[in-house]
Amino acid sequence: MYNNKPTIKQAACLIAVVTLAMVSCQKKFDPKSYAPAETFGGYSASNQVASSNLVTHFAFEGNLQDSVSKTAATNAGTSFSPGIKGQGMLVGLNNYALFTPTDAIKNLQSMTVAFWVNTPINKTGIQEPICFVNPTQFWGNLDMFFDGQTDASSVFKMHLLNSANADTWLASWSIASPWSKWIHIALTYDHGSGKFTFYVNGAPAGSATPSGFDGLNFAQVPAIVLGTVQFMTTPNLTTGATSQPWASFLLGVMDELRIYSKALSGDDVKALYNLENLGK
Repeated sequence: MYNNKPTIKQAACLIAVVTLAMVSCQKKFDPKSYAPAETFGGYSASNQVASSNLVTHFAFEGNLQDSVSKTAATNAGTSFSPGIKGQGMLVGLNNYALFTPTDAIKNLQSMTVAFWVNTPINKTGIQEPICFVNPTQFWGNLDMFFDGQTDASSVFKMHLLNSANADTWLASWSIASPWSKWIHIALTYDHGSGKFTFYVNGAPAGSATPSGFDGLNFAQVPAIVLGTVQFMTTPNLTTGATSQPWASFLLGVMDELRIYSKALSGDDVKALYNLENLGK
């Protein structure tokens, strides 16, 4: 009669095989998987910030499409380059993009305009990332641009036309060491208080409540230019000016352009900066 009982040595080998199989089936412990999601201002992703008030968002992920309206800007020589998140829009000399503002933009009463930019100094002339066109005036209905560019700093200027086409210049704020690195720019306007607030890298850089400014004037804006001022395009977009020798083009990259129908709070601007800076 055969003895079918395993020997002690055989039993030990069997236990070792089973244990090895169980260990090989287990996933390696990853402590990060148990860590809570990193949040800023209660948000874990930039698209969560004031999402119900987001009226325009250009992520520039290999295209010029506004993800909110699903409409695309017209390209005039721009290309794509590494951005703060994925890709960004590389502008360069004589290049720009144009898009037709949606009704949501034209009807803005309060607003936030926010974007990232990474550009070298342009000693040829001003660099304007965004311009809301006015087809009969020298300046647009909204201009935001680098001026007074030196190796160490730049003045950042913002201009608006009110409903009577009267010029309004906000205080010029200086940005230290802005060149060849990513910086986040945001401008908010609260219609109720008439207050503008300017932010750089998530922190308030200044505010202004201009006397006599009676509200945003975007209803008749025919186009928005990305990368230069309205009188530097081809053909010129305004009868109020011709090409100027002191004006130029954004030489670098623009990314994550967002326009909101409200003045974001300081906490929301800071959250947007922190999240996009982390690629979220």
